[in-house]
Amino acid sequence: MAKRFYVETLGCPKNQVDSDKLVGTLLADGMVATDDAATADLVVVNTCAFIDEARRESIDTILALEEQRKHGAKLVVTGCMAERYGHELAEALPEVDQVAGFGVPVNLTAKKRIPVSTAPIPSLDLLNLPRPKSVSPWAYVKIAEGCDRNCGFCAIPSFRGPQRSRDVASILAEVEQLEAKEIVLVAQDLASYGKDRPGELGAGAIVPLVRAVSAAAPWTRLLYLYPSDLTDELIDAICDTGVPYFDLSLQHVSKPLLRRMRRWGDGDRFLRRIADIRDREPDAAFRSNFIVGYPGETEADHDQLLAFVEHAQLDWCGFFAYSSEDGTYAATLDGAVPEGLMHERLAELRELQDSITASRRDDLIGHTVRVLVDEAGVARSTREAPEIDGIIEVPDTLAVGEFHEVRIVTAMGPDLVADSL
Repeated sequence: MAKRFYVETLGCPKNQVDSDKLVGTLLADGMVATDDAATADLVVVNTCAFIDEARRESIDTILALEEQRKHGAKLVVTGCMAERYGHELAEALPEVDQVAGFGVPVNLTAKKRIPVSTAPIPSLDLLNLPRPKSVSPWAYVKIAEGCDRNCGFCAIPSFRGPQRSRDVASILAEVEQLEAKEIVLVAQDLASYGKDRPGELGAGAIVPLVRAVSAAAPWTRLLYLYPSDLTDELIDAICDTGVPYFDLSLQHVSKPLLRRMRRWGDGDRFLRRIADIRDREPDAAFRSNFIVGYPGETEADHDQLLAFVEHAQLDWCGFFAYSSEDGTYAATLDGAVPEGLMHERLAELRELQDSITASRRDDLIGHTVRVLVDEAGVARSTREAPEIDGIIEVPDTLAVGEFHEVRIVTAMGPDLVADSL
């Protein structure tokens, strides 16, 4: 009887891609997947280590699955937390059978401890492993690993390594393998794709890649665009995909604070770029994320961010409390924002954005839109990224995995309700 495995994935879409690649290797080893961790012979936790809250969730998940696993089952911890805190995890969690950093094979015979954080670029690169057909009508595709930027708050380059862009051919081959109606391109720094390979790809390589993927899949969506690399050519390529969705990594709008973050731009530049995109494509949808409470953030900085959110009228926004990360530039800065004040600012911003999102959703009532049905009764248009944004409730009779024309009849906060035509 074939051995069974269970994989729990935490964190961002890039982690989901890694899990899919791990699943591909386990299937190739002759194992079969199970949705019940208690019946699995191998239990894998793909962890997140981006901020303290994510690390706590990872630990809680590991301990919960340790209690659920059957006698004799192997428990393996992989992902960002394993790579960043490998030795500490191995010592603190004796119940774990293996702590496997990036590029370490995950299987039933692996050894207990692996020197992860000091390892060179993995010889087993998850980027280039095969991947099974997508079980959903959409799929994430990671086009590069690592990051060459040095943002003050981010520890990712320290454990994900420098940027490593994939070959166009391997990306297109994966798109073909997935057989998904929507391909969502992801990376730590998506628009910098190809810069690390100047002889083969070079700066701007994201544009022909987007066009090639768009030719192979009905919908192509991009997540995580650094604003300085959002060129006119890239904007045109995104609009030409038919999915004019712009996920802009802004983080703040106060110029002095952004420089303390070691980031480019300011609120005025961002607003001009957003207005330019809307002039080209009035139906464009926008998402961004902002850090609240970064060291040195003043009340004036906060007021600038509030004014920007009101003016920009973005469809979707995420606001996150600053988390001090060991080894980052920000961890050395003075001007810590008291936790209580940080959460007051978060609440104010979230309340404002909730009203903006609701208003923009109300504006769609009565419109006819094309949707992709992800599961019975649940669909999305080009305005909604999978797993991140709101959904569109549709009649259960609409075929899953297919496109349909529907009419929006009402809105419920971030979600919409539609009737078939």
